[in-house]
Amino acid sequence: MDHSLKRLPVSALDDAFHAMVAASRSAPPPALAARLDSLKRLRSMLADNETRLEQAISADFGHRCAVETTIAETLFVQGEIKHTMKMLPRWMAARRIATSLQFWPARNRLMPQPLGVVGIIAPWNYPLQLTLAPAIGALAAGNRVLIKPSELTPRFSALLKELIAAAFDATEFSVTGIDDGIAQAFAALPFDHLVFTGSTRVGRIVAEAAGRNLTPVTLELGGKSPTIVDASADIDEAAQRIAYAKLLNAGQTCIAPDYVFVPEPRGDEFAGKLHRNMLQMFGTNPANSDYTSIISDQHYARLEGLLRDAVARGAKPLSLTSPEDPAWKKLRKFPPTVVVGATPDMAIMQEEIFGPLLPIIGYREPDEPIRYINAHDRPLALYWFGSNEATRDAVLARTVSGGVTINDCLLHFAQMNQPMGGVGASGIGHYHGEWGFNSFSKLKPVFYRSPFNRMKDLYPPYGASIARIEKLLRFLS
Repeated sequence: MDHSLKRLPVSALDDAFHAMVAASRSAPPPALAARLDSLKRLRSMLADNETRLEQAISADFGHRCAVETTIAETLFVQGEIKHTMKMLPRWMAARRIATSLQFWPARNRLMPQPLGVVGIIAPWNYPLQLTLAPAIGALAAGNRVLIKPSELTPRFSALLKELIAAAFDATEFSVTGIDDGIAQAFAALPFDHLVFTGSTRVGRIVAEAAGRNLTPVTLELGGKSPTIVDASADIDEAAQRIAYAKLLNAGQTCIAPDYVFVPEPRGDEFAGKLHRNMLQMFGTNPANSDYTSIISDQHYARLEGLLRDAVARGAKPLSLTSPEDPAWKKLRKFPPTVVVGATPDMAIMQEEIFGPLLPIIGYREPDEPIRYINAHDRPLALYWFGSNEATRDAVLARTVSGGVTINDCLLHFAQMNQPMGGVGASGIGHYHGEWGFNSFSKLKPVFYRSPFNRMKDLYPPYGASIARIEKLLRFLS
């Protein structure tokens, strides 16, 4: 999920941004009806152009499974819009907050307000979902939104720019930076909030650029998401579910299982079952339309390098064929590969894989996976399989991650009532549903003083009564 951050003067970007800022500062916050109208237009845009968007994404990948685009992108975004429209009246309402006894009968309220202009630097791996999901929350919160798509999805990016320009005013919601490498200039603009989805390395650059303007950021950064197969797990069930989660989008998923801990006596058995499930799901023909291509030759070559390094250091690959097989390489279809006997010194265990390679690590004691996970950067996702509640609860209590799915993978991300976000090197901030609305709002505390409150008794000059008032305040505090 990398982006090229090039320094280029881009006057069009500056003009688009400042026009949005001027509009956001001069117009009143959009009412509920206006926000719902924005979301309806976005929903209609998606519904009317679903096939065009799917074809553009597939063309950018070389081949993208249409079913994966529908399930993981189109339906996800449509579901988020539906949920947001249903809940928006409640989210927008001023919230009653308890008032401390000493201030009665005054009132507290928490008032959500738009921040202003939200910038989104989007990735290539799920270009529709990871562009529009944060945009939905930003629009619902009453903001104006400027998007910088990925250079690796030029057809999709150009189409999205065309469709949004037809459905929205340029000062309301627009797309910029298709071919001109403006990511660094984009991140340096003084947005009211900036969202970036991509690699940890580039996330640090984006955060540094935003920090110069004190721009708050939401960073979705991925990393190495571990999976623990407990001794109590159903091995067949775990192998099937992990195989599906790993190979969705050919492993190019920020919350894909990145490596798997398996009890040592069953490591080879699990690896074999995992590989058989991979073959059952995607067959042996690289032209299988269910299997997605790797996004570019450069990314394919990087995966080849990870596998070569692992094999050179003693790992055993389980794969249908070599990634150098011309039939697979021509289509940029990387053969699904289980890497048995992975060790920490291998490159495959030191960087996010982002492809259909899955290392297997054996362990003997239940604490071993916990110690390994805690010795490394905190992951965006963690997966645990088993039926032993004590072991499960120990993993949940003793590890910190962006999110967790128990006895499956990926599914915590699809929960609209749960936040999505990383921690530490895997990200900052949250979005989805009300969490996104809150992230893109200023939740402004407002205190309404009552005319009957006796605060003036605290004004100087302080007389003999101040001691009694202090005593009362200590009692109430």
